[in-house]
Amino acid sequence: MALAQNPHGTGETDNRLLERSIGREVHSFREKLGITISELAGSAGISAGMLSKIENGQTSPSLSTLQSLAKALNVPVTALFKGFDEERHAVHVKSGQGLTIERRGTRAGHQYQLLGHTPSGPLVVEPYLIKLTEKADVFPIFQHAGREFIYMLEGEVGYRHGSKTYLLKPGDSLYFDADAPHGPDELRKLPIVFLSVIAYDRSD
Repeated sequence: MALAQNPHGTGETDNRLLERSIGREVHSFREKLGITISELAGSAGISAGMLSKIENGQTSPSLSTLQSLAKALNVPVTALFKGFDEERHAVHVKSGQGLTIERRGTRAGHQYQLLGHTPSGPLVVEPYLIKLTEKADVFPIFQHAGREFIYMLEGEVGYRHGSKTYLLKPGDSLYFDADAPHGPDELRKLPIVFLSVIAYDRSD
């Protein structure tokens, strides 16, 4: 799977990202204090116009200006860099380049392509593109932690969840607790293509 990651999730330069991040933090702290731009600018010893540019990410404030703003906001200077320091991920998968996964119970003609992954954090999200192209005597039944969302793209399938089976056609969706037995129960119209998004706690 081709994974093109930008730790900040955009094509902007690091300087521009830093300016925007600092601006958001200054604005957020000012709003929490319930003071105006003019009031904060006066306390920090800078012009209201300069502060407006800082909050809008239109200028790179000097270290001394940041120190003055932090003092006026009653926060450490490092607090103004918090948003920039938090790691962010983006995963770009080109068409046809998803990682093919062999899931337990997978049969011939059942293809699972993982379209992204969650590298960190308490919540794991796994988006799959699933293609069913051949009928089989036994359909795969799954049972796992978390929740799952299915969106039909092509074909028709009877999808079992627990004791019920739902007929899914293009444009239909199904959202359910994944700890109940589930899976395609009847392949009505091939090929069948659908998106499956699974979310669960990493500790599970």
